[in-house]
Amino acid sequence: MHRRSEEGTIHFQPKHRWVSLDPQVHGVVAHSLITWRDRLLRAGLVGDDPYRYGGVGFGNLSGRLPPFPGVPGARSFLVTGSQTGGRPSLTLGDLCVVTRYEPDCNCVESFGPIKPSSESMTHGIIYDADPAIRFVFHGHSPEIWQQARTLGLPVTDPAVDYGTPAMCQEVQKIFRSPLVTRRAIIAMGGHEDGVLAFGSTAEEVGLALLDLVSKAFALTYSRAG
Repeated sequence: MHRRSEEGTIHFQPKHRWVSLDPQVHGVVAHSLITWRDRLLRAGLVGDDPYRYGGVGFGNLSGRLPPFPGVPGARSFLVTGSQTGGRPSLTLGDLCVVTRYEPDCNCVESFGPIKPSSESMTHGIIYDADPAIRFVFHGHSPEIWQQARTLGLPVTDPAVDYGTPAMCQEVQKIFRSPLVTRRAIIAMGGHEDGVLAFGSTAEEVGLALLDLVSKAFALTYSRAG
């Protein structure tokens, strides 16, 4: 039985500093995230649908940032804010910077004009798994999720909820599997329709996700027919 907790709920302990982001510092990564968020919104992979998940916004994107000089242990990335799925388009004001994420204490530190996405800790663990990964996209696709095994995707334990230390452990375990070397997409077994895609560029991640949606659609409807 797949768990279905309230979509968008932040499970970690947030420590957030409310400030504006600097376009000179964060603008390049922000542009990539906003551009691809628009494309994924049109494809139904992120957004806000009254007929899905109780009408709560879903999906989030992030991009790695350079480390902060003189701040040991800081691993920073730019991420879309909590509950921005329903907005028709995003701006820099809808993003924030995560500076630290510690699954052991279930805490996330961040700054920006909005709190970070509920999946921020999971994004961070993926960045930790491979320094070549620069972008992580979390989308929702019933077709990919239902066809995950057929598509050869690694799948997290259905008993593990999203945005939790247990999910971080699941992702770490999956990265030790050879499946990840063949597929840069993970299905979240305990998070209805949830998938995580990652890679070195936003375009690489976005195109891989859209391509897999097409393949999953073909599988779903060829079987239905």
